[in-house]
Amino acid sequence: MHRRPLLAALGGLAIAASPARAQDPVTVFAAASLTDALRVLGQDWATRGNPAPRFVFAASSALARQIGQGAPADLFLSADEAWMDYLRDRNLIETATRQSPIGNALVLVAPAGLARQVALGRGVDLLALAAGGRIAVGDPAHVPAGRYAQAALEWLGQWQAVAPRLARAENVRAALLLVERGEAPLGIVYATDAAAARGVAVIGTFPAESHLAITYPFAVTRRAAANPQARALHAFLTGKEAAATWQRFGFTLAR
Repeated sequence: MHRRPLLAALGGLAIAASPARAQDPVTVFAAASLTDALRVLGQDWATRGNPAPRFVFAASSALARQIGQGAPADLFLSADEAWMDYLRDRNLIETATRQSPIGNALVLVAPAGLARQVALGRGVDLLALAAGGRIAVGDPAHVPAGRYAQAALEWLGQWQAVAPRLARAENVRAALLLVERGEAPLGIVYATDAAAARGVAVIGTFPAESHLAITYPFAVTRRAAANPQARALHAFLTGKEAAATWQRFGFTLAR
């Protein structure tokens, strides 16, 4: 007479111990500049028998704030160290998983038909190059690419003059689109985004010493600490198997 309750209890234990969660798709919050490479890497991951990751692409600042407000991200791939620090300081990442496997460069772009090479050294007049138009950047107030752009402009001695003429976009891809559409004659973006765009050309590369090194930290979030799929995907994205794809899309590898 007591067998039915016992079987029900055992069934409940079986459900609680089920490994199904480990096979749920991993949700990856990633900087917009990683879009093209990550879509390819996500397909590679799925062909290995894993659930295809769910990607959410936006500015690192927006993603970090969303995670801080409880958004269900399993991995965070940031375009700069500061926004990863933001989550670290709030105990929202597994700090032991934090790695910065790739880097990037900062370039000046123009519509392809108007392209001419520019030496980006101190004394260059970017406003003259823009010919009265605006210079598209990720908003320096919160977009990593914009912060790097501000640092580079300060190094060039151009920030005070150029700041009022900036077209401040919500992320680096949006800044690039302004140049692609001809709405801005110049833009400051990552080299990888420029390489993937149609209708724009790189007319100059900012010297490495003009800004902090552009690095991309990746980490497992605290909510996914016990998720083996999240950890496995993180290991794949930061390991040798993904390195060739990162390089193919123009990223540099950490030494």
